[in-house]
Amino acid sequence: MSAQSNIARPYAQALFELAQEQDDLAGWDEQLRLLAMVMGDAAVLDLASNPHVPADQLIALVLDVGGDRLGPEGKNLVRLLVKNGRVADMADIAEAYAERKAEAERVITARVITTAAMGDGQREQFARALQEKLGRRVDLEFEVDEALIGGAVIRAGDWVVDGSVKAQLEQLVGAIGS
Repeated sequence: MSAQSNIARPYAQALFELAQEQDDLAGWDEQLRLLAMVMGDAAVLDLASNPHVPADQLIALVLDVGGDRLGPEGKNLVRLLVKNGRVADMADIAEAYAERKAEAERVITARVITTAAMGDGQREQFARALQEKLGRRVDLEFEVDEALIGGAVIRAGDWVVDGSVKAQLEQLVGAIGS
């Protein structure tokens, strides 16, 4: 999250509490992702920073794009953010909300970087092993980076394991150079 996280956190916390009261964590996540996409668009950000564009016009634009995918509280959020000059903070708010949601649902996203694509069986094995290790449900994102030479790099939150051949060679070169 960016430096704006101090602004995003209170909004995200309030929205998370509202979503819990409504028993609709997923629905709010969808609305916030939509708003982050719409309000993060360069044209919308330009309009939001233009003092000649009335707030009501910007609100109408965002609500029109959001359409029926926004509930009454989602529409109120749009009005609040536009009137408070916080359009540019929507992506951070959505991200902070998603982090709270993942924590509440005991889910973590792990990025696995390998030198070659993994088959479905390998992916499932990997997911089970990480779930055991981390004690949470793991959503895996896979990426291929041939520069690793071999092995893998795993990132899940603050936890990082670099088992790549590239990292091992760099450590060896560092040890030789010392």
